[in-house]
Amino acid sequence: MTRPPARVMIVEDSGVVRTLLTHIIDSDPRLAVAGSFATAEEAIAALPGLRPDVISMDIRLPGIDGLEATRRIMADHPTPIVVISASMDGGAMGNSMDALRAGALSVVEKPVGLGDAAYAQVAHEIRTQLAIMSEVAVVRRRMHIAAPVPVQPPRQRAATMLLVAASTGGPPALARLFGALPADLPVPILLVQHMGASFMEGFASWLDSVVPQRVTIARSGDLPVAGTIHVAPGDAHLVVGRGGTLRVADDGPVGGQRPSATRLIESAAVALDGAALAVVLTGMGEDGATGVRALLAAGGQAVAEDASTSVVYGMPAAAQRAGALSLPLDLIAPHVRRVLERQR
Repeated sequence: MTRPPARVMIVEDSGVVRTLLTHIIDSDPRLAVAGSFATAEEAIAALPGLRPDVISMDIRLPGIDGLEATRRIMADHPTPIVVISASMDGGAMGNSMDALRAGALSVVEKPVGLGDAAYAQVAHEIRTQLAIMSEVAVVRRRMHIAAPVPVQPPRQRAATMLLVAASTGGPPALARLFGALPADLPVPILLVQHMGASFMEGFASWLDSVVPQRVTIARSGDLPVAGTIHVAPGDAHLVVGRGGTLRVADDGPVGGQRPSATRLIESAAVALDGAALAVVLTGMGEDGATGVRALLAAGGQAVAEDASTSVVYGMPAAAQRAGALSLPLDLIAPHVRRVLERQR
């Protein structure tokens, strides 16, 4: 039986952009516009009766803005939300990231117009994100705090780097994880977050403002610094070379992803002889799992976020099947600290 199209609520104050988004959505048989609103107040009032499968949410709105609207929707009528952002500047990007922390699932770039050179790519990304996110079960989750912290076997190599990967639901999970780790962490952190290339500088700037560690976009030739989060740049792989130097590579996607968590973790397994700890957080797909398998075979260590706290239990599930230890999000930082303290 053919599945009915996902019903999309559009929340956008610009009439031109609402028309453009309607055109983009109606051109995809997986999607249908359920309602279109110029203000968050109107959208919130209509939500109980309309009951859309997914919401396209502008951040900059008159009256209640998109961030506050996201908070209210997730508190009263949890619904998958895709943030549509027109700007990559600090303020707009910060609000978009805060919306993700409040429960939105992803951020995509706002379309400019049919004549724009990037229109086809932006429209495709909007349709893809709305279709995928419409299937995510958005619920309020309770974190498991009291469970004991398992320790992996002592035969493994001492970790000299922390490798972290995330996709859908990643920004708030990363803020939680890094916020629970000290600023003077004795190892460098290498991060792959799946996100549109145009958002990466803003994402790194936002993350730098909410975690105790320094955050920077990685560049080829950099020597990773303890206590610093080196973020893979947009649309490029981050890999570890011999000697521990960082390299940015533009070869093809791995499993459809660039940057690829698998590419990063596999490179560390080789370059560091397995002396690394990988953490795979919430996200769709299976990126990272093959890398986890290689790292564990080389004597490294790996942790995957448990299903009980993952927004999307795709990447962590694949990592767990590859041999990673499964822990709820709030227990990952204590485990990392315990591993590093035991090494010292």
